[in-house]
Amino acid sequence: MKKILVVDDSALMRRVLCDIIDSDKRFHVDNRATNGLEALEILRQKTFDAVVLDVNMPKMNGLELLQEMQKSKISARVLMASTDTKEGAKITMEALELGALDFIQKPDNAVDCRNDQFSKHLLELLGIVADSKLPVFEDAAKQQENREVTGKMVTLAKRHTLSAEGSKVVAIASSTGGPKALQSVIPMLPAGLQAPVLIVQHMPTGFTASLAERLNGISSLKVKEAAEGDVLEIGCVYLSMGGKHMNVVEGMGGKSVIHYTDEPPREGVKPCANYMFESLENSGYEEVLCVVMTGMGADGTKGISKLKESKKIHVIAQEQSTCAVYGMPRSVVNAGLSDQIVPLKHIAQEIILNVGVK
Repeated sequence: MKKILVVDDSALMRRVLCDIIDSDKRFHVDNRATNGLEALEILRQKTFDAVVLDVNMPKMNGLELLQEMQKSKISARVLMASTDTKEGAKITMEALELGALDFIQKPDNAVDCRNDQFSKHLLELLGIVADSKLPVFEDAAKQQENREVTGKMVTLAKRHTLSAEGSKVVAIASSTGGPKALQSVIPMLPAGLQAPVLIVQHMPTGFTASLAERLNGISSLKVKEAAEGDVLEIGCVYLSMGGKHMNVVEGMGGKSVIHYTDEPPREGVKPCANYMFESLENSGYEEVLCVVMTGMGADGTKGISKLKESKKIHVIAQEQSTCAVYGMPRSVVNAGLSDQIVPLKHIAQEIILNVGVK
């Protein structure tokens, strides 16, 4: 039985969350805290399989707790309880950067948390987070070392004739652990990358704009939440909008453009990367570099399999020990579709070498 710590300043909300968690035989609420300060003391003394963490609390809020955990090198699997406001989305992105593995949109009213839809979603996410790999804190020296290695790859790619060959696109799929993992990839890509980059990150409506904004602020490439009708441009990153399925279709003058569809969730998610990969089958791109990163389930496998029937593709799967959840990459590897299995810190380098730099 998985031991859970619930951190929330509302007594009613704590009771409701604990009741939901304890209703599932996989979990047991082993401890409770009313604010981040209390939780920090508990985490210094005990370990848990997962922590359900509220954001807005007195004395020490959720973000401050995550910051203190980083300073003290206290590693824990954290599921954030977030609101669906614009400010809530920004705070959630900060929490994911600080090591939280995933988040759930918590209703403002504790009574609304008792509905079956919320309860089911909470237990599903808690199961994923509790089975995830513990976050690892990477120091500044290591990050700088990765940047220097990537810089050498850029120099090498500029000399390589590969950069002048064909029309290419990069298509990335990620889920649990993805927002943080993307920060180890997208900011490492140089401004002269010779391909557009498409990303499907499993997220609900309202959160992808904040993720795109944060990635854009730390990247050489332009990163944006993809809008209907966007014409794909070399050196630009397009993040799929939450709550819709992103496709690439042929527009005016044979240019590739973004088109959203509103089918039901597929593989249990919306957006679904399978739609993105499958839509590239009829695109004008000669080569597709498919990258499947951390996440639960098998999204991406069917789309890549279908795409392989008509396109020249190269498939990179994130290596298991560097994934928060080794589900999506495992599915691609087990299906025999992967050309490379690459640790997270080397994915940007492989993208650079495969598509070239101007």
